[in-house]
Amino acid sequence: MTGNAKSTSTVSPFGSASRRRNMIVAASLIGVALLVVILFAVPGREKSSPAATNHAHGPASAPSTTGTPLMISAEAAQRIGVTFAPVTLGPLAREIRTVAQVTYDETRVKTISPKIDGWVEQLYVNFNGQPVSVGQPLLTIYSPMLVSAQEELLLATRLSGSLSGASSEARSGSNDLAAAARRRLQYWDISSAEIERIERTGQVRKNLTLRSPVSGVVIEKNVLGGQKIMSGDAVYKVADLSVVWIEGEVFERDLPAVRVGTIVKADFDALPGEERAGRVSYLYPVLNPETRTARIRVAMVNPGMRLKPGMYATIRIEGAAETALSVPRSAVLSTGERNLVFVRRADGMLEPRVVMIGASTEDRTQVISGVKVGETVVASATFLVDAESNLGSSLGGMGDMPGMDIAKPSDRKE
Repeated sequence: MTGNAKSTSTVSPFGSASRRRNMIVAASLIGVALLVVILFAVPGREKSSPAATNHAHGPASAPSTTGTPLMISAEAAQRIGVTFAPVTLGPLAREIRTVAQVTYDETRVKTISPKIDGWVEQLYVNFNGQPVSVGQPLLTIYSPMLVSAQEELLLATRLSGSLSGASSEARSGSNDLAAAARRRLQYWDISSAEIERIERTGQVRKNLTLRSPVSGVVIEKNVLGGQKIMSGDAVYKVADLSVVWIEGEVFERDLPAVRVGTIVKADFDALPGEERAGRVSYLYPVLNPETRTARIRVAMVNPGMRLKPGMYATIRIEGAAETALSVPRSAVLSTGERNLVFVRRADGMLEPRVVMIGASTEDRTQVISGVKVGETVVASATFLVDAESNLGSSLGGMGDMPGMDIAKPSDRKE
């Protein structure tokens, strides 16, 4: 080599490839770690592990824990809205809630059917929803049967008048004929005022008026002007809405708390803020095998006709208060497969624990097993605490993987 030649340093190709390979491996491990965190951070995916000790209230209550106990500082708890409440033993008023619907009182629904054949000449009540009262004209009808009955009545009346000087037996017979003609018209729902008018004027009318025998609201109209109707046809259906039924379904487990005469409170979507009260009037004897529910009926007065058939309602039935172990309703996190609460231990750690729950009220839930009296549970922001616990389980479980040096949340200091 000459003195002008520049010195060069040789770089090993193996060293460069080794660095690239290490970078690829590290990137792969980080990607796998992130995927595992995403999968296992979803609440409810973690496996439960049985606890060694019994923290439940009662002889057969074996608690089980799940997830990872974690520590939350007072500042962090205040920031995410975590509060605590004790597990209490005391009277728990049982309340049954169910969705119901307003319907007609079937005992107050009447069908109006003519007792004669004829043709409708004029309709006075001609649309659904029209209110009617007793004696109100419904329609006028032409019927040859009615015309014949009127003629017989007038003939019997004239005969009675012509026999004023005859024997008492003859007068009695003519009077019986006139009375029979009147009764026939009455049986055909011709009003007494109409019959008196026929006798007074001595004229036969082609069309006679049929009047409503009941009061209520027309819910069905099956007749049109000019239509021929037959005896027995249901031309109108009228419902009295001064009392309505509210029908709903109660689960099989709640049936012991429901009796005929039990007071029921109802709220209606269409009448916000107007709570109404009624009583259970009937409990259906058949249980639905698919939904495991039984139908109940509540009779309720309807002043002002504000409750309309078809309206939805929420009915509440209060059962007898029972002494039970309970926690705030917001303390229980239901995943669909199990129910969790977070118990604050003596060392300040929050321990996730599987519980079995019973009846619930508006603000408390009965706990059958899993906790005991005097323990403290997380009463709010339970979902956030559960997510943190699951995340701690996922991250802490990868601490032994190459390139991963992650500690469980329980090992970190806030």
